[in-house]
Amino acid sequence: MQQPPVTGSHALARISLAARANTSGEGRLESRGDMLTSDRKILMDGVLVPWAEATVHVLSHSLQRGSLVFDYMSVHEAAGSPAIFRLDEHIERFLHSCELTGLDVHCNAAQIRTGIGETLRANPGATAIKVSGYLASIEIDVVPVDSHVTLSIAAYDPVKDIAAHKPGAGSVAPKRKTVRLWIEKDIKNRRADIVPPQAKTAANYASPMVAKARARARGYDEILLIDEFGNVAEGPTTNVFMVDGEGVLRTPPVERVLLGVTRSSILEIAQYDGFEVREVAIRPDELLAAAEVFLTGTTAGVLPVESIDEQPVGAGVPGPVSARLSEHFARVAAGEDATFAHWLTPVDAI
Repeated sequence: MQQPPVTGSHALARISLAARANTSGEGRLESRGDMLTSDRKILMDGVLVPWAEATVHVLSHSLQRGSLVFDYMSVHEAAGSPAIFRLDEHIERFLHSCELTGLDVHCNAAQIRTGIGETLRANPGATAIKVSGYLASIEIDVVPVDSHVTLSIAAYDPVKDIAAHKPGAGSVAPKRKTVRLWIEKDIKNRRADIVPPQAKTAANYASPMVAKARARARGYDEILLIDEFGNVAEGPTTNVFMVDGEGVLRTPPVERVLLGVTRSSILEIAQYDGFEVREVAIRPDELLAAAEVFLTGTTAGVLPVESIDEQPVGAGVPGPVSARLSEHFARVAAGEDATFAHWLTPVDAI
């Protein structure tokens, strides 16, 4: 049923009955070990709940239908204190994704901003934030009867809180400095006539999951998807850039890809550094002939590609353009570039 609009910093305070029902009472399933060891708290509709209790029913609409919308942002140490990289842009993208998917979160950007600040202060040492909007209710039809969208905000360290606790993880492997890329030939990128590429919704990640798992089994690190017209689109969680033989930086146009926040940041930084930048369609053969190729993303940062379909890119090592942009981006994220200081929001200021 339609819920009234919310107001105030804690106006999201209505935790889902499904979440509470799944964390108490007789016959409760025990949580996995990694969940039990965490002292993190997650904000669910304005209420901070323990990590292990931040659950939803197995028959919830979003779990069964893929109707969850999310956004993911990074926290950096800048000038000795934690700061969020491009907070407002991430919130704007989250709300846009909700609009494209038809989810009415009944809250505005300022309320989400306040919730993020509260969650971060409750979770010291967090390096990442994930905001999720989803239909927690158990539904029969594709169109839900209970249209209440639960808003959850999690702040955590992806490696220490999750990856390090996975079975057989032992010591987490260091982040790669370059990647081996495979251009996916069969599974196409998200299509605007199904779900727009700009919607960061759970359903959009099912096909890339299958394609990436298949590529990893063959020894590749990452994949690139092509669109229905045969042009290069993006990776499952990254955007792609190439440097052509004339030194021009090129990336697929916004109509065909997710609106990556790191992507837009690199475009601005590159232009500031004097590079010629073009947002144009790129054919796979053009990518294979590029002088440099690199991926961008919240987790990836600027990640050079060493090979595509087993063919070396350039000299097979990070080129001068990707190296320069990677270094400049790192300085920006660390708060060491006054020109882009407005991209960082100190946690204490939220």
